[in-house]
Amino acid sequence: MEWSTAVWTGGVAVAAAVYWFVWVMGAAEVKGKSAVDLKMGSISDDKVKDKYTQYWSFFRRPKETAANASSAEKVPAFVDTFYNLVTDIYEWGWGQSFHFSPSVPGRSHREATRLHEERVADLITAQPGHRILDVGCGVGGPMRAIAAHSGSQVVGITINEYQVARARAHNKKAGLDSKCEVVCGNFLKMPFENASFDGAYSIEATCHAPSLEDVYAEVFRVLKPGGLYVSYEWVTTPLYRAENSEHVETIQGIERGDALPGLRAQEDIASIAKSVGFEVVQEKDLALPPAGPWWTRLKMGRIAYWRNHLLVCVLTALRIAPKGVVEVHEMLYETARHLTNGGETGIFTPMHMILCRKPVKASEEEN
Repeated sequence: MEWSTAVWTGGVAVAAAVYWFVWVMGAAEVKGKSAVDLKMGSISDDKVKDKYTQYWSFFRRPKETAANASSAEKVPAFVDTFYNLVTDIYEWGWGQSFHFSPSVPGRSHREATRLHEERVADLITAQPGHRILDVGCGVGGPMRAIAAHSGSQVVGITINEYQVARARAHNKKAGLDSKCEVVCGNFLKMPFENASFDGAYSIEATCHAPSLEDVYAEVFRVLKPGGLYVSYEWVTTPLYRAENSEHVETIQGIERGDALPGLRAQEDIASIAKSVGFEVVQEKDLALPPAGPWWTRLKMGRIAYWRNHLLVCVLTALRIAPKGVVEVHEMLYETARHLTNGGETGIFTPMHMILCRKPVKASEEEN
């Protein structure tokens, strides 16, 4: 009797552990993804590996991609592919906000992320009655935080249809679907009227554009005169040395693994904003001290990566997850290594903040 009881108890424990490991483990937050729900966006299961191979081949040499006009035209389609491949994995392990934030003593990663997002609303003085544009909204984590904090109506645009569906579902669950709207489109050619937004922001999104001038020009077009726009940009810092092979490897690793046609230099951002008509109000690298390291979360996630990677392999073997998920997960881990190197060496920052204003006189020039 004692032996059978021990066996029964052990069996229950194993079953509970398997259930937790497969169906529960790894979800970044209550409303996030669980392991068995991993999909590759709108890509059918039998095409995941092919799409990943095509993506990796295209971004093998990012700087050449940005320099070649015909290749640059293909960037939006491959960015769409990238987010089909990674959106569920990001939600599973990272949450609903696909960006970094400075670590804050005594605060969790989630709290630090919320504070980083609320800063955006404060910088552009978002308030009730305002219509605010989120340029590259992902699944809408920042959108919901900013709408809740400011009381503004927030309209997000993302090129990925799967993210549109995810964002709308999250908005509804959060009770913010009346405050948050999501549109599928290319932020290089936005489907919005001139001067139709009171303010705008982009959080680590415009780095996907082959031409930053084109994105800024579109934001400038849809902003009302006097409206403010803030962007958190991925850039190389003045510490980056093109003659240093380790620096080059790190930056190219970030570019390849994050669908970037080429990182811009920090010192070029303000001149690009001014070239399309913006006034630069403020410019600051939010990653500099006293801000805590933004890459801490990546380093802390290494053990979780191996745990999650084992799970992904098991799910793929059981055909619960599609073939190709393992390769995508490996790519993201390798990219995390390059991002960490970029942060520790100081040659890269994902949060160069630039705050711009559309001049009031622009109303006369547009008429």
